[in-house]
Amino acid sequence: MKKLLSVMVLGLLFASCEKDTETVTVDSSVPVGTFTASKSGNLTAENGTTTTGMIQLGTDSKGTIFLRLGSNFTTKLTTGTVTVFLSTSATYMANPGAGNPALKLVGIVAANGEKYFKIAGTVPTNFTHVIIWCGSANISFGNGQLL
Repeated sequence: MKKLLSVMVLGLLFASCEKDTETVTVDSSVPVGTFTASKSGNLTAENGTTTTGMIQLGTDSKGTIFLRLGSNFTTKLTTGTVTVFLSTSATYMANPGAGNPALKLVGIVAANGEKYFKIAGTVPTNFTHVIIWCGSANISFGNGQLL
């Protein structure tokens, strides 16, 4: 019995000294290497909100396209979240068929400050604006032109 107990204790000691492996998760929503802006602009508040901040469209070191909201980005978040769109116009109309511009959903914002959005595929050159949209209030919180 003592011999069995000794073997179990030694086994436990050796097992606890083995090197642990650590899983590293890569966040694909963050640019790899250097982010280089090809277009930029500033957001203008709409409908009584506090929306402001720099916007940039560019690529990382691997050529992946990102939309960046600058560290000075701020908007009204009392509804919880707002939606970010690339658009062919500064105006988003909530009613389908009301002359809406072409839109490309970019993502959801739940906090102020810097945020990167990975863009799948390419961005056609006629997408010249960013719109910050509040779906629950059915209004635009702001927009900015990318130049």
